[in-house]
Amino acid sequence: MAQRAIRFSEATDRAIHEATEKRGFSSPTAFIRHAVEQELAGHAEQLVTTEQRLVAGIEQVKGEVIALGRSQQALFALVDSLAKILLTCIPEPDIHALEAAVARAQGRHARLLKSAGQAMGADSRLTMQELVKHGER
Repeated sequence: MAQRAIRFSEATDRAIHEATEKRGFSSPTAFIRHAVEQELAGHAEQLVTTEQRLVAGIEQVKGEVIALGRSQQALFALVDSLAKILLTCIPEPDIHALEAAVARAQGRHARLLKSAGQAMGADSRLTMQELVKHGER
């Protein structure tokens, strides 16, 4: 068994002797040994418990990110299908009506973005505004 020399203040030494007698240890050394073992075991258990909580939290976030990714893929597929249908089924306006059609489309597009922004939460609304500003550049 390894030996350690530890110096305690008078007050701490008195407290160790009192605790030794009060708790029924055979000697102050036995009490100190027990206290150290308890402390080391307690910290190991705390680390394991903390690590388990951390892993559980990470697993929960991982599941949410996977679900969010699936939702995003579904939305992309829906928008892609809608765009293909629109591009296939809506005819181009003739040359004479093109300028008026573009002006009407821009007005409808602005109303669509405004409606979408109102339907979204505050953070999403800011994101939508940034996208609109980026599109105007």
